[in-house]
Amino acid sequence: MKQNLITEVVQGMLPYLNNAQTEKLQEVLAHALFGYEVAKNDKNGNVSEQNLVDLFLSAKRIEGCSEKSLKYYESTILAMLDALHKEVKQIDTDDIRSYLTEYQARKKSSKVTIDNIRRILSSFFSWLEDEDYILKSPVRRIHKVKTGTNIKETYSDEALELMRDSCTELRDLAMIDMLSSTGMRVGEMVLLNREDINFNERECVVFGKGDKERIVYFDARTKIHLQNYLQSRTDDDPALFVSLQAPHSRLSIGGIEVRLRQMGKRLGLNKVHPHKFRRTLATMAIDKGMPIEQLQQLLGHKRIDTTLQYAMVKQSNVKIAHRKYIG
Repeated sequence: MKQNLITEVVQGMLPYLNNAQTEKLQEVLAHALFGYEVAKNDKNGNVSEQNLVDLFLSAKRIEGCSEKSLKYYESTILAMLDALHKEVKQIDTDDIRSYLTEYQARKKSSKVTIDNIRRILSSFFSWLEDEDYILKSPVRRIHKVKTGTNIKETYSDEALELMRDSCTELRDLAMIDMLSSTGMRVGEMVLLNREDINFNERECVVFGKGDKERIVYFDARTKIHLQNYLQSRTDDDPALFVSLQAPHSRLSIGGIEVRLRQMGKRLGLNKVHPHKFRRTLATMAIDKGMPIEQLQQLLGHKRIDTTLQYAMVKQSNVKIAHRKYIG
């Protein structure tokens, strides 16, 4: 406990001392405290690590983070604390660097995963600093992990038509059209009810990440196929999309993912999943000249950097633009 106190004092003085002065301070403190017993007084405002994590999660919940994100935050932070076996105030930059390095080696994790962990830990320690639980975040000097740019696949026009033509159920056809024309997240679509659809304006209100409300739009083909599907239903479930078998309960994200995966396997299409529709719409919108700010609003992104990740311009159009403006 005595060494922990010395370390805490020295860390607090690091911004004001050089290396020689820091070493001298450690010697002075060790000499001054020699012969004394140091005990932690839990009655004077000290908070346990678990309570600090709970307080941080409460703050993030107020900011609008989803429960899914909060669980990910909690598991990530607790895994770090469990691995380091240190009090929060004693954790330094080298501890975090070592933890991330060992985690990547042990789990064989991608750079994206490691940067996600770094980002969550940075958020946690920055909050502790802002709330005066620690003097300085140990993650401040750990920079963003360079992950590179991977051009992710989108659906071709032929693949979309092939999926539509293969549908034997009105529901599946309406579902594919809804995903491809609105660009909504699959998690947003499964929450939709019949009454949420405005057929006159060809629009509906969805609740995105953090329960943020926004309007999305669909085309005339989607309107017709969606109306045909709803007219064919005999159940009274309020959900927009339900299971084919009785009791026709609301479709889950997993149910849609499995259905699309089966369809892709049957048609010989590579990596058919809901999010690919969203990426396809974004790429097509950028390709046709939609302003990035409008696409950001349509997709419900908080930061425009996120939208730019979807903007995969087709190489054929780069060639045409080169001939137009340069060649």
